[in-house]
Amino acid sequence: MLLLLRRTAARVGVSLLRAGPGSPGKACLSHTEPRARDGRSGEEEEEEEEEEGCYQLYPGHIPTSPLQKALLAAGSAFMALYDPYRHDMVAVLGETTGCLALPNLRDKMKHHPEGYRILQERPRIRLSTLDMAKLQGLPDGSLGREYIRFLEDNKVSPDTRMPPKFVDDEELAYVIQRYREVHDLMHTLLGMPTTILGEVVVKWFEAVQTGLPMCVLGAAFGPIHLSARNLQLLATELAPWAIRSGRNASCILNIYYEQRWEQSVASLREEIGIFPPPDVQV
Repeated sequence: MLLLLRRTAARVGVSLLRAGPGSPGKACLSHTEPRARDGRSGEEEEEEEEEEGCYQLYPGHIPTSPLQKALLAAGSAFMALYDPYRHDMVAVLGETTGCLALPNLRDKMKHHPEGYRILQERPRIRLSTLDMAKLQGLPDGSLGREYIRFLEDNKVSPDTRMPPKFVDDEELAYVIQRYREVHDLMHTLLGMPTTILGEVVVKWFEAVQTGLPMCVLGAAFGPIHLSARNLQLLATELAPWAIRSGRNASCILNIYYEQRWEQSVASLREEIGIFPPPDVQV
């Protein structure tokens, strides 16, 4: 089983896609060496690729079979639970297990004016799209200023979010990309740091909000890394608050955060439906 997991990971994670001339959108997992030994012609390879349906749907996309997705999900889940800071494994887990949750999130966005506009315009939250000086100059308490404060205090960058690879739908790939890029804004709105306790609290909120299995697993099994004190704090104060806020809040992907930088965090929390954080030290 472990050998099969390793082979699958190597096949989809290391062997890059290649596109043939004259077909810019097309690619398949690299089988160059085995096919050369088999003596197959380029035309035979192309016909087999078409039969397999191995097409690159967006830049970086790696087509995978259901079996490969299952193996990747199992391996990434184990590694993510073993080391919660393996963000690459968390990303793979989210993509390979989100086949039901992602279409549901997309539908919520399509049926909301602001969410629909986000799907159409495809904004990105990256250092190249942020006016850092302007955000730093906003008043304390505003979304933009508190977001920059969160990035500085926790020494994180919006550019560390991995692009999707294993989502077999271009629009759904953007949905999970958007989810990743607003994750730090969830920390900002919830007032949670990037400690294990803070991440688990955010995962409880996101699990209720998104239904992504990755978030559910993180919320359920992340507490195994907590101290007894933090576990009690999570169980008695933070998790109940995060769950209630997740249920009460409107869809977090339906907010055009880039146009809300000057809005106060308190006002945006109230608009979305997030209850004020408990007065505890996290």
